[in-house]
Amino acid sequence: MGLQGLRLRSMVLLLAAIPLVLAIAAVVWLVRQQSEQLAQAQMAAMQPILLQARKDELKHFVQVGRQAVSRLYLSTGNDPAAQRQALELLRRMDFGNDNYFFVYDLQGNSLMHPRLAEIEGSSQWLRRDSTGAPIIQQLLHQARAGGGFVDYLWNRPSTGREERKLSYVELVPEWGWMVGTGLYMDHLQEAQALIARSTATAVQQTRNQILLIALAALLLVAAGGLALNMYEQRAADGKLRAMAQQVVHSQEDERTRVARELHDGISQLLVSVKFVCESALVQVERGNADAAQTLRHGIGLVQGVVRDVRRISHDLRPTLLDDLGLASAIEQTAGEFGARTGVTVEARVDPLPTLPDAVATAVFRVAQEALGNVEKHAQARQVWLQLLHSNAGLTLLLRDDGCGFDVPATLRQVRAGLGLTNMRERIEMLGGRFTLESAPGTTQLTVWLPPTLLKT
Repeated sequence: MGLQGLRLRSMVLLLAAIPLVLAIAAVVWLVRQQSEQLAQAQMAAMQPILLQARKDELKHFVQVGRQAVSRLYLSTGNDPAAQRQALELLRRMDFGNDNYFFVYDLQGNSLMHPRLAEIEGSSQWLRRDSTGAPIIQQLLHQARAGGGFVDYLWNRPSTGREERKLSYVELVPEWGWMVGTGLYMDHLQEAQALIARSTATAVQQTRNQILLIALAALLLVAAGGLALNMYEQRAADGKLRAMAQQVVHSQEDERTRVARELHDGISQLLVSVKFVCESALVQVERGNADAAQTLRHGIGLVQGVVRDVRRISHDLRPTLLDDLGLASAIEQTAGEFGARTGVTVEARVDPLPTLPDAVATAVFRVAQEALGNVEKHAQARQVWLQLLHSNAGLTLLLRDDGCGFDVPATLRQVRAGLGLTNMRERIEMLGGRFTLESAPGTTQLTVWLPPTLLKT
């Protein structure tokens, strides 16, 4: 019991812990998946916003530079010195190592480029990026269209590598210039990387919290399982002791019943037979003609003794169960119950094959105990008893129209529920199913045994 009990308790704890661990693993996985999807959705949602913010920033810078140039034009007109002053002003308007203004005329000649001074004064009309796109032509086309954005590849001054750049350009029609500035698109990638890092950190924190909760839950399950096992063990020990006492009491009650029937029934009849036989002997010795009648009376008493002995023997172990089988034993028990109690019994018993002794004995004892309970407690007027056999197995149904009772409450009472418990255990130990339903006006007991148990 010790090793087996420990093994059983360990299995129970394991069965309780495994689903919890699997559920927590599934939650962690779902959190991770949902977080990744949320990060992707967030980046997809933020990218247009960030891009628009960059566009607004570029447009604002160009408009500021254009306004500065317009003020110089308004104050000086087409003075070449004013144009040179405007170009120098735009040259100094840097906002980072890689962010600057550039100026071209409408023929594609570079007028000012703070990072590529060597191209100033030369035509860049035919300049293309690595994809073959005509950069300056696209910029001039967008500027003539009223200003706008152009996405292209350009050598980044700080790295010397060709990278994506977004520029905004506008015309300065007074002097026939195109003024623009741009930002490299790695700013968006940095923002996306920041979102990804923030999301990963939040996911890690959430996962750690879930794992802490899981550890606490596992500890609670273990503690609860141990406490429950200790409680169940104590309750089971108490119930086993109580049941053992009830078994002893039942054995003593059965012995007392047999002894009472032997003493009050058979013993009294045997004494009567003895007196009758002695009286008949005296009458024979005296030549009395009434001796024959006295002997007949004695024979009747002996027949009564025989009937009582058979009844007691039948209660202990019905000979019909061994001689004719379960079906005949059930029919006889139902008939004797009806004759003894006056309760109407409608019995239907199917022809049965030869059954294993354990099955036949268990079904008969359940039927016998159930009829006994009806006689003692049900106050029924009619009983329906069926013993049905089919390919689905063997079914015993017993229903009465009595007062009914509270099944759970009766089972909780150790002594009162012992008979029901014994019936249930008889069937379930064989591998069958035992059900009992009761309400005021009806009680039904159902026993089912699968076909595999009916093979001898």
